[in-house]
Formats: sequence, structure tokens, C-alpha cells
Amino acid sequence: MVSSAPALRAALTGLDTGHGPVLDIGAGTGLVTATIAGILPSARILSAEPSPVMRAVLTSRVFSDPALRGRVTVLPEPAQELPLPDSLSAVVIFGVAGHIPRPERIALWKRLADRLPPGAPIVVELMGVDTPRSIPFVRMCREAVGEQVYEWWISGEPAGDGVMRWRTEWRVFRGGEQVRTVADEYDWETFGVDRLAEESGLAVKRLAQTGREATPEIGVLVK
Repeated sequence: MVSSAPALRAALTGLDTGHGPVLDIGAGTGLVTATIAGILPSARILSAEPSPVMRAVLTSRVFSDPALRGRVTVLPEPAQELPLPDSLSAVVIFGVAGHIPRPERIALWKRLADRLPPGAPIVVELMGVDTPRSIPFVRMCREAVGEQVYEWWISGEPAGDGVMRWRTEWRVFRGGEQVRTVADEYDWETFGVDRLAEESGLAVKRLAQTGREATPEIGVLVK
């Protein structure tokens, strides 16, 4: 999110939010939702997160922040099953697209586009890897919280035709010593912004891509 926030700001700043809420698909713990709220202070936001653990953190973040509590509605459905309003002002879908099977992605792009006015963006974060390849562990962020330091690392390996298996680790340090590691892994279909245009039938532009491997790239779809 640290690397994606400037791109998200570039995509949303000045957006007309009078057409309906902004939809945040895969809201996670709410960092993206809070960023959207800061960029668009008058927007209503629908934050969809199917993971009960992350949704609990998201709901707590929204409830504890008066600037969010009256504007953000938390939804539990996955992207493919979301109940959508008749009209939306924009859509943000970070860290999700590669988890959705291609036929369901194509249907999702149509559902979203049908509810957006001309020029309104669908902002999509991809993994920045359009073909499977080996990526050694790289540190994505490092933050101190109290007496502990937290580092987030990510690596990837090919896991079949057009699929990467990503491994993430949170490494926790205290007094310079590593005291805990929390690891996870997941599969992700690899594709870039050109595939977004092909699947959606919408115009697309690459908004941001850094030179670091395993760093997200941002595609913006527009009718």
C-alpha cells in the first residue's frame, strides 16, 4: 500500500463522487479504504472484504474513526457475489484480480462498467509480474511499532501455466533479534494491464510501475 498510495491518489483526485459510492473490493484491513476517504472527503465508500479476520480489523478501523464511521459500509461478500448499487462513482480493486478465475473476472468487469458513468475509473492493482518466474525474497516494508520492528517480505515461484505461487513473511524483531515469523502463500494468475483491456473491453492505462520486482503496478480501466 505504501508504494500504491501515490498512484491511487493520482487516479482519484478530483473525481466526481455524485454518481454513487466508491467501491473498494478486497479492502483487507482498511488501509486502502482510509486512503480513499482521505483523497475523496465527500465520498461514500463500500468496503468489501470476505476474510472474517481482516474484515474484523477493517470494521474496527472504521468504527474507531469518526471520519470513516458515517461514510463506510463494510460488506462480507467476495467480488463475484457482491450486491451492487445501480450507480457507482469509481471502483478500486487491489490485491484481488489475480485470485479471480478469468471467466468470473470478465463478468465482474461488465457488472462494474455498467454502473459507472463515462470517464469514471476502475483502479486495479496487479502484482507487477505478467509471466511466471522466480523472484527471491525482497523486503517490501519495515516499520517500528513500540519496541518491535516489523518487516514484510515476499517471494514468488512459477506454479503452472500462467500462475505464480507467492510466499509472504512477516518478520518481527526485538532488540535486533528476530523473535517471530508469520508466513503465508497463495497462487496468483499472472497478467498485466494489456490483459485488463482485453478482458474488459475498456480503455486502459498503466498508472504506475516501479523498477522493483514484486512491486505492484496499477492499471486504470475507463469506459
